[in-house]
Amino acid sequence: MAVEQKPLMPKATAVWLVDNSRLTFEQIADFCGLHPLEVKGIADDDVAKGIKGQDPVTSGQLTREQIAEAEKDSKKRLKMMTPKHKMPSVRLKRAPRYTPVSKRQDKPDAVYWIIRNHPEFADADIIKLIGTTKATIQKIRERSHWNATNIKAVDPVTLGLCSQLELDLAVTRASAKHERAQKRAAKKGASLKPVSETLAPDAQPEPLPEIGEGAPAPDDYKTSAELEQD
Repeated sequence: MAVEQKPLMPKATAVWLVDNSRLTFEQIADFCGLHPLEVKGIADDDVAKGIKGQDPVTSGQLTREQIAEAEKDSKKRLKMMTPKHKMPSVRLKRAPRYTPVSKRQDKPDAVYWIIRNHPEFADADIIKLIGTTKATIQKIRERSHWNATNIKAVDPVTLGLCSQLELDLAVTRASAKHERAQKRAAKKGASLKPVSETLAPDAQPEPLPEIGEGAPAPDDYKTSAELEQD
């Protein structure tokens, strides 16, 4: 069953309808998805103080004709107009993984476990799975972490930082990504030829002839000034 659409700014729309129409509180409440008492509070200036009215006609949500017909019949309900332009779907950015304070101290152990057991993991994969930072991962790799002497490799599933399913999925994705990168590198390396093969045979520089084998005499190397003195 399709859900009936409501105005994007219900209270602002209700403010405009209260001020600019003779619609009943029930009609406005039904269209805006509010309670009739809330609309009455808007009319009495007890609710939505400071909210600027939003014209539903200008925004294409209603027409003047709809409002006029509803004003004549208090039982008539307003319906949202079909939008002329389809709005693109907005992809919500995934929020960072939340880790309870009691478990945050276990993150370095989990990061170290992944580095030791799954070297194919990129920093971005570890960040997504554990919820740590790139700087922390780098310090653990370099053993320059402030608590490096106490960090030990512990399975993140055991620590409760992720589920076994999440870990298995992350391992599968990281392995596939690593294999694709290796194939691209191998293909790129195979396409490069040695310099000796790229140069044509006639492009090889010819050795200079030795003196006495058709080479110019030493005098031939004199400058024009030396030749004039001779």
